[in-house]
Amino acid sequence: MRDLATEPGRAAGPSRRVVRGALGALAAAALTLPLLGAAPDPAPPATARLQQAFASAAAAYDVPQSVLLGVSYLQSRWDAHGGAPSVTGGYGPMHLTDARTALASAGHHSTGAEDPRGDDARPALRPSEPGPDTAKLPDRLTTLPRAARLTGLDAETLREDPAANVAGGAALLAEAQRRLGAPAGDDPADWYGAVALFSGADDRASATAYANEVFAVIRDGEERVTDAGQRVALDASPDLAPDPSALDRAGLREGSAAGTECPRTVSCEWIPAPYEEFGDGDYGNHDLGNRPASQRIRYIVVHDTEGAWEGVLDMVQDPTYVSWQYSLRSTDGHIAQHVKSKDVAWHAGNWYVNAASIGLEHEGFLTDPDAWYTEAMYRSSARLVTYLSDRHGIPLDRQHILGHDTVPGTTAATIPGMHTDPGPYWDWRHYFELLGAPLEATGKKNAGAVTIRPDYDTHRPVFTGCETAGEPCAPHGSSAVRLYSDHDENSPLIKDIGLGSTPTTGVNDLSSRVSTGQQYAVADRWGDWTAIWYLGQKAWFRNPAKTPTAVPAKTKMITPRRGLDSVPVYGRAYPEAAAYPEGVPAQTVSPLPYEVLAGQKYVTGGKVPSEYYYAVTFDPASHQVVRGKDQYYEIQFGHRVGFVRAADVTVVSS
Repeated sequence: MRDLATEPGRAAGPSRRVVRGALGALAAAALTLPLLGAAPDPAPPATARLQQAFASAAAAYDVPQSVLLGVSYLQSRWDAHGGAPSVTGGYGPMHLTDARTALASAGHHSTGAEDPRGDDARPALRPSEPGPDTAKLPDRLTTLPRAARLTGLDAETLREDPAANVAGGAALLAEAQRRLGAPAGDDPADWYGAVALFSGADDRASATAYANEVFAVIRDGEERVTDAGQRVALDASPDLAPDPSALDRAGLREGSAAGTECPRTVSCEWIPAPYEEFGDGDYGNHDLGNRPASQRIRYIVVHDTEGAWEGVLDMVQDPTYVSWQYSLRSTDGHIAQHVKSKDVAWHAGNWYVNAASIGLEHEGFLTDPDAWYTEAMYRSSARLVTYLSDRHGIPLDRQHILGHDTVPGTTAATIPGMHTDPGPYWDWRHYFELLGAPLEATGKKNAGAVTIRPDYDTHRPVFTGCETAGEPCAPHGSSAVRLYSDHDENSPLIKDIGLGSTPTTGVNDLSSRVSTGQQYAVADRWGDWTAIWYLGQKAWFRNPAKTPTAVPAKTKMITPRRGLDSVPVYGRAYPEAAAYPEGVPAQTVSPLPYEVLAGQKYVTGGKVPSEYYYAVTFDPASHQVVRGKDQYYEIQFGHRVGFVRAADVTVVSS
């Protein structure tokens, strides 16, 4: 065994006891190496090794075990992800960051060539999306090298061995406690400042929000089985009242939430997107508005950034680029707001949706299944969405909390270019639990509709093309369920005539899959298989009673009114031509290449008005909302939503 305390080149600082702690944590995992100077403990059960690793590291570094568990839960929910990095290069249960290693070879991109505005009244805007920039990395993205110096363990071990990773996290917490001049010990109330510093945030508001979230986890307690089958539990401490005074000595800058529209429970700053003229009468990168006075905000659109935080902020501050209302940082859930809710950002690729939505960009990459999203970001996003939902009366369901991948193309020509983020690896089921709107069965057995709800961790459909076209992606939990033309996995996949291509298992191919939380009318059943109406077809998916991928739903649906053989489907709910005033060009109401056939049913998200927000000049004095007499129903038609005229359909119950 190496003596790490005397290894050449090892950074000075940690005591011999610290070195012993690192080895002890490794011992807990390997079940072969005891703490130095201690008799070997009986081997824990195979599923309890990670729990023992937390106990060993906490004891060795004088860090309360509840604090270590709470921090780890907020970072990774105790998952190890097989040693693969998060979207910001974080590894292991403690999310120790080594972004240079993780991102240097990244080549992620978001498939799609959509016009982010999606407005036929203006020339198409298709800005390019730069890849991740690793030239300048902040301290929050380099915690793993620091943990290596503190423990004497090599970076590869800290990335790949969960127990070593836990020891590295404990070492970082202990170091932060020393920096603050605070005592080590077993009282978690004394560790508020160290937890705040662990976030890596450089401002007090972000560090405080992170620490508050960790201590909320400790107070509530948690218990789960990790992705590696480890059972980990954190007992609740409901009376815990941490002491935040140590943070006064941290020297963090005083961030300001002035000008933001965020709940007080998150850290938020105002980094405005520019409203500027440039070139030959052009302008960017959003439109001024007066929502909700001018028109109601009906949707929140969830995106991923396909880039790292600093680069994303550079893009949204470019007047020649596009915009969205909020960006969310992966490492700690920090939020930057760029566009006021009253104004219309250019983000969804569909002008009708843009004009009635708020866009949230989450730091992440669609095509990397192992580039996982942190619990800190999920929780911060859920707090923001809950706040926006309450403020604007937006229902918490999948027809109002849209993925970018569920926004419809505006016309037949735009369908193939629409974006596909946040993709099949976004955990919608967990997200809705955090929103306080869990996806539960609402109907009786054999109800006429279902809510898609696979178990994310164990549901692992095959996807291809994450790194190389046609090659399998790494196995990973998923929110997506694949659809077939018959009750047989050897039958052809469902085809999307709007895409005009042969369906594949490609990670960006949405033609034959549904997603957690989406609801569909049941078309048929056969043993362990359920068929739904999807894109005008009967689409089958496996739905075994013992491990269901969908649950019964009680909901409203539409069907063509009596006497109609079919009903056209639209990508936007625009007014009829007669509604446009003089000086405002009437927008074409062109159907998509889809139809709802007689006898078919589709779940509806409710009735919506026909509206068009006319905003084609820099001077907002010319901007106006055109409203028609026509009304529409939003429906879950395929993977994406669509719209049908209210006059064409009848509403029925499941």
